[in-house]
Amino acid sequence: MIKKTILSGFICLLLTSCYVQTTVVGNGAQGNNETKKWNHYVIGGLAPVGVADVSEMAGDATDYTVTTKHSFVNGLIASITFGIYTPTTTIVTK
Repeated sequence: MIKKTILSGFICLLLTSCYVQTTVVGNGAQGNNETKKWNHYVIGGLAPVGVADVSEMAGDATDYTVTTKHSFVNGLIASITFGIYTPTTTIVTK
């Protein structure tokens, strides 16, 4: 019984994926200048505690690309805290 439970848990971990959402503003990024900030959520991502301000990260740029993702490190931290704290990363490329 314990072996089946451990095997089921391991399979569930293998079937998870990373979350990525990309938004293009204007003509999109015109260069390689990246600004990264973490977004802080609790209770499996249901309640935001601190979310990055994209317009502040973009500055005066009118053409940029915004990528929000759940990276490996974000997932590792979420799994260590059993989903109580679930961060994501926002990247603004100008």
